[in-house]
Amino acid sequence: MGDNNPQPGGAADSTARPTKKKLTAEDLFPPHVLAQYDPKAVELVLLGANSDKPAQHEAPLPEIRKNPALYAPPWCTNTTGYERVADDAVASTDGQAQVPVKVYRPDPARWGDGPYGVHLNFHGGGHVLGDLTCDALLCLNMRDGAGVVVVDVNYRHCPEVTWGKGIEDGWAAVQWVRDSAQKLNINPDSVSVGGISAGATISLVLQHLARDAGVPLKLCMATVPATDKGLLYDDPAESPYPSFREFAHGPVLPFKRIRLFGGFCFPRDQLPKRLALIPEWWTCPIKADNFRGLCDTFLRTGAVDPLRDEGEAYGFKLVQAGNVKVTMKRYIGCPHMWMYWSPMPQKHEYDQDSIRALKDAHGVK
Repeated sequence: MGDNNPQPGGAADSTARPTKKKLTAEDLFPPHVLAQYDPKAVELVLLGANSDKPAQHEAPLPEIRKNPALYAPPWCTNTTGYERVADDAVASTDGQAQVPVKVYRPDPARWGDGPYGVHLNFHGGGHVLGDLTCDALLCLNMRDGAGVVVVDVNYRHCPEVTWGKGIEDGWAAVQWVRDSAQKLNINPDSVSVGGISAGATISLVLQHLARDAGVPLKLCMATVPATDKGLLYDDPAESPYPSFREFAHGPVLPFKRIRLFGGFCFPRDQLPKRLALIPEWWTCPIKADNFRGLCDTFLRTGAVDPLRDEGEAYGFKLVQAGNVKVTMKRYIGCPHMWMYWSPMPQKHEYDQDSIRALKDAHGVK
């Protein structure tokens, strides 16, 4: 899913904010949620909640589309013009769009002349928000730390397109990368995919599509994925996962935020028609028919994230398949967006974990 709400430096999702009163932890956190949060995460949520920056969740979507930089989270970075960073585009499979990508190439002075392994990254944002600035710092970190080419993909978003087009764009990007091996100076048989939240969900679907198409992937690196049909729920009680219900009213990715994304992705007055356009398991990858023969998977969750349990349940399904290498890690005290919050030690742990996983997957010494 994903929630690119500006935290820290923006506003936490909560009830309407008083204009004068400074919000406290008790204003934002149910007691049982507050007790489980890392204190630094609490501090950062409060910093965002009391910021003067316009809150993304309070703005109409047309306003965000008109001026995305105004509502962007503080970690968003435009890396256009950075050394060894180039813009490109992938033709969508339906012929309706050129999907923007940003290509991050490693430093040959450090990593040699290639060909390199390549990692495709898909940002979060509930399939509604996000662009090539959201994960730019993470892409730089993976490129510089792991010595791989990183291709960041700005797949199409709802409601401008129907849900599922983002997955089609992701698959087109996988094929484009392999077809562009000489241009990108990459090994077409050393490809990995990954993402956060909505981007993680896309990555999980892609690992199935790749297996079925005979396309070898070295790794699927999925962080806080939605693996069941949360976008279709009208109440958190509909979820079979305890974390979805337990953290439904916390300050980061509350259910009302998920419900908002769900309305853009699957308008309730068009629901049967929209669902008929896609395979059922795309909306809930945990219900895919076949888990055997998938690529190695590194699956990460936050301990206080509503998506924690369904992400881990997907990992256990992979384990049960019996022939898939699965690594799972839960980051204690961390909510949905911790990997962007530089004051948190767990964010830097996350970065090092990404580098280690990519180096291992692509055989980088």
